Amino acid sequence: MIEPDLDGHTVLVTGSATGLGRSLALACAKRGADVAVHYRTSGDDAREVAQRARETGVEATSVRGDVTDPGAVDELFDGVEAALGTVDVLVNNVGAFAPIHWEEMAFETWQTVMETNVTGTYLCSKRALPAMREAGWGRIVNVGYASSERGLINPKNAPYFMAKSGVLMFTRMLAADTSEEGITVNAVSPYVIENSDEFPADLPRDRPASFEDVIQAVFTFLEADSDYISGANVEVSGGWLPEDV
Repeated sequence: MIEPDLDGHTVLVTGSATGLGRSLALACAKRGADVAVHYRTSGDDAREVAQRARETGVEATSVRGDVTDPGAVDELFDGVEAALGTVDVLVNNVGAFAPIHWEEMAFETWQTVMETNVTGTYLCSKRALPAMREAGWGRIVNVGYASSERGLINPKNAPYFMAKSGVLMFTRMLAADTSEEGITVNAVSPYVIENSDEFPADLPRDRPASFEDVIQAVFTFLEADSDYISGANVEVSGGWLPEDV
């Protein structure tokens, strides 16, 4: 089991009031990180996660913000910095999913899927970078989706695949752009994880990925010895490949 020493680091996990983000924030707290629990609508859940994090002996705060709004992202980071100090580990976890055929999808839903995944990752990364550059150290991990970099698109999930492909392209670009600054940028791409509403029949191990499976992949990039790994994407899919590969 990978257990990075995160003592002295401040971690911001977007969308960490519930689901995978919640589990990841608490896992970072257990390994010594001060944790910012981000939410947009689930304030009570976020405050409860922050309290649980504090019970492990670290500092924690809950912060609200719309990651698709530049002003709100600035306020989000300002709140984290006032409470915990500058963010040096960022996990861009937020990303809306809508399993609707693209022709039947309302424009507002299209915008939400594209903006929470792509724009949110861009804005939060851009806001975090100056402090990381000044410190000469930083870690950014973006959450992708298995197979999206292969260009395989199910018409029912097309906007999500397209958005996650954009996230992976941004990951590689940002990794190259920060390669000499002590900052690494990587992606972790699950297929189906344990809080999904339904499990497809093609799961290779007859079960979805657990939160812990995904967290272990994220922790690979937070290890002290992983400073040369940047621009990588780890699929957490149990070996799954779509039928048309």
